[in-house]
Amino acid sequence: MCRLTGMGFAAVACVSDTRWIACSVKDEIAFGLAPGSELELESTICHEIRQSQQAVVISDAAADPHYSGHHTPARYGFRSYISFPILLPGGRFFGTLCAIDPEPRDLERAEVQNAFRMFADLIGFHLDASDMLQTARADLGRERETGIQREQFIAVLGHDLRNPIAALDAGVSILRRGQSPERAEFVLGAMQATIDRMNMMVGSILDFARGRLVGDMPLRLEPVAVGKLVAQIAAELMVAHPERAIDLDCRVSLPLLCDAQRIGQLTSNLLSNALTHGTSDQPISVVCEDDADEFRLSVSNRGAEIPPDVRERLFLPFEQGGSHASAGGLGLGLYIASTIAAAHGGCIDVASSPDQTCFTFRMTIGNAAN
Repeated sequence: MCRLTGMGFAAVACVSDTRWIACSVKDEIAFGLAPGSELELESTICHEIRQSQQAVVISDAAADPHYSGHHTPARYGFRSYISFPILLPGGRFFGTLCAIDPEPRDLERAEVQNAFRMFADLIGFHLDASDMLQTARADLGRERETGIQREQFIAVLGHDLRNPIAALDAGVSILRRGQSPERAEFVLGAMQATIDRMNMMVGSILDFARGRLVGDMPLRLEPVAVGKLVAQIAAELMVAHPERAIDLDCRVSLPLLCDAQRIGQLTSNLLSNALTHGTSDQPISVVCEDDADEFRLSVSNRGAEIPPDVRERLFLPFEQGGSHASAGGLGLGLYIASTIAAAHGGCIDVASSPDQTCFTFRMTIGNAAN
């Protein structure tokens, strides 16, 4: 545009109802603007063009009957000026393609105005195409993220169902061997509790169908006898692992305001992790306690120390650690547990030594997230 007109300054400006911002600039007259520079909106003719969406062409402001007394040429010291509106497809105003010079220029020529009009239109189409490309990329990114979350959700659901399925399988095996009525009644009760938990897990599928992913976990808060819940989960896992011992010490004085299903998942995952990675001939220790401010659930097992670099990744999805890292698990148990803890406004700490590894869920009483 500068070569075509002989003018020394040209710019593409974004013009809103409050701001004039230079997007691209060619300045050969030391006008003093660079990309990102701003002018006071009301001091520009572009402000008027935004309102009228009509081009303004001034070959010589000093001789122009309308602009000879206009404040803009006097303020910025130009005599020639040309500006065409940049419209996006659909008619939305973006800004202007403009040029100025301290000397008069012949801007009435058709080739000059046609060229400005053509380039203003091209800029509008280019901006619109760029917007559509960015939107498409954002949509693609969201689709990819949704796909990843969908796969993680399915994996999480499958992981959570493994323990109760194992418990049911063990219960069926026990009943097939024939038991006393009292023992059979106990096993059937445990199996029914397991089925109830599985039904609650399947409800997570409905959450997912409504667009609620694991990372944005909805909670159903209610007062829960958490000691009884932890004992139920421990009993369920002892049915599935009859060769293992779980020492349970629950000293919870009051019901805990939490989501019973989610805390059940957290407990099951911490216990399953301890059973998988703990020394098989040593018991798992579970301590459940509270005080005036905090609820704590600790699960400890004997076994090899978890290296510090592995501890840093333990709560990431699909990460596995310890001596059983290749046992075929999905590496989701601790990730799920930490997600549930965070949803309740709590956290899970891990301490590991050559003698013992302990995972502790801490939650401030009354601090469950909405």
